[in-house]
Amino acid sequence: MPSARVVVLRDEAATLSAAAALAARLEAPMVVALSGPLGAGKTTFVRGVLNALGHRGVVSSPTFAMINEYRRLKPRVYHMDLYRAESADLPGLALDEYLADDQAVCLIEWPEVAAPQLPGDRIEAALEHAPEGRLITLRGTGPRARAALRGGEL
Repeated sequence: MPSARVVVLRDEAATLSAAAALAARLEAPMVVALSGPLGAGKTTFVRGVLNALGHRGVVSSPTFAMINEYRRLKPRVYHMDLYRAESADLPGLALDEYLADDQAVCLIEWPEVAAPQLPGDRIEAALEHAPEGRLITLRGTGPRARAALRGGEL
């Protein structure tokens, strides 16, 4: 059974901090599947991961391009937003090639459409609105993902 951690994110700073803490534990290859309603903080969480890994530019959700590549980071990062994708679009995105890159972390917003292609060992990050800000529930679905979520603060 997947392990789960629930963290209260009171504001944007807390979201960025939790994302940075997770970034410090990410080792390629890894997929982080970010789900949740519009405005729940998925892209903000991605920005926190990217900033912690050394990105110093604007981070926007690739809603229309569907994939932003950050090849200069270590590990390299692919940020995917599949909100507008349908399963028929996935072959054209070369999703399998990105997922097969063993030197990369894939951060995937709206991963549901690609669920059959996602690796069994991944981190699932479900964000939701809450009275105190946001909640993020993190689950490791395999041994490497569970190890990345063990111990330490988020």
